[in-house]
Amino acid sequence: MTATADSTTKGRNERPNTARLLISCPDRRGIVAAVSRFLFEHGANVLEADQHSTDPAGGSFFMRMEFHLDGLDLGRPELEQAFGSTVAEQFQMDWQMSYAHSPKRVALLVSREEHCLLDLLWRWRSGDLDADVGLVISNHTDAQRDVESFGVPFVHVPVTRDTKPQAEAEIIRLLRSGDHGSFDLVVLARYMQIVSGDFLARVGAPLINIHHSFLPAFAGADPYRRASERGVKIIGATAHYVTEELDAGPIIEQDVARVSHRDSVPDLVRIGRDIERTVLARAVARHLADRVLVYENKTVVF
Repeated sequence: MTATADSTTKGRNERPNTARLLISCPDRRGIVAAVSRFLFEHGANVLEADQHSTDPAGGSFFMRMEFHLDGLDLGRPELEQAFGSTVAEQFQMDWQMSYAHSPKRVALLVSREEHCLLDLLWRWRSGDLDADVGLVISNHTDAQRDVESFGVPFVHVPVTRDTKPQAEAEIIRLLRSGDHGSFDLVVLARYMQIVSGDFLARVGAPLINIHHSFLPAFAGADPYRRASERGVKIIGATAHYVTEELDAGPIIEQDVARVSHRDSVPDLVRIGRDIERTVLARAVARHLADRVLVYENKTVVF
């Protein structure tokens, strides 16, 4: 337990005094100049800037700026209010401002397969995942001992076909108003339940899922056996935001590995699990660092 407390405290103390600004809006001239001028006039030092336009003539514009907070002449609420009224309204922006030293609270949902869950917990404990992991929920108890060894609360919420609505209501209660506080992100770390549209509407946070194939190939049950039967030469994994349409949400991250006729089904499963771990971890890290903007069921990832 002591190691967990020491590592998370170290991470908090080392977080930089920076803010991140995410912007999406109709593309037009002057956006970059207006944002940069606003930050300069209020004493901010821009550390990183990324931008993308789908079409400079009437397309959509996306930007991520990271800037240092030391030297600002306004407090955070006043800075956000001033940006909204003097810049964002003028350019019809959808925007958000977040702060590096206030990490997002994350809840993890899992069933029986623990490889993605334990990988995320290890990265969090080692300081490689900039988050506040506050809760693990599972419809099985297999992972309870391992989760509690990280000092993270574990809650068992069993699910059957008949009790699914009640189970979803309990999970929402735990995520939104329970003893564990509210959460900014929910990660389905191999949670083998299809969540309902009502759940997505009420949960109050985005959900990231890891899919065990390079979508849209071999979706559905037993993908590695089906891949083996087809003699595939690559297998992969896909991390995406969850929407009502099954496995069709905006894709954040993907990766593949080469395989051959020499690889058995257990080999494919082992290789696939490695890809799932890394793909999910990269997707979660990019979301936590405010590097993902959703656009027409696609993503811009800076």
